[in-house]
Parts: sequence; C-alpha cells; structure tokens
Amino acid sequence: MRCTYCGAVGLEQGFVEDTGEGSRGYARWIAGPLERGLLGGAKRLGRPRRQIDAYRCPRCGHLELFATESI
Repeated sequence: MRCTYCGAVGLEQGFVEDTGEGSRGYARWIAGPLERGLLGGAKRLGRPRRQIDAYRCPRCGHLELFATESI
C-alpha cells in the first residue's frame, strides 16, 4: 500500500481503539449521519456497522482508515 499523503510504500497495519465508557475496545464505522437520542448518545439501532482497519505511514505518520468487514 502507498501513502496518499507523501507516497511512501509499506504502510503499517493497526486499529483504532475505543476505550470510552461501555466500549467494546475497538471503533466501528456506522452508516448514515450522526443523530442523537434523548440522552445524547448516537442512534445506532438497525444501522449497518463495519470494522475500521487503520494503516500508518512510517515516513510521515499519516493514517489511512478503511471500513472493511461487517460486524
């Protein structure tokens, strides 16, 4: 893979961690615009979710994020 910012080759694979209250330890991509519920949390019910894969450029540190597999 090639960095879209500086053009370097050899991006390092990783993931984006979510350590917020009630989190499962990883971030997810959820389809649609952000809508808030009565208590201020994001409405997620019935929306498709995808795993986020992250790749870091070893030269410039730029992150590339991809929403891949359905969760």
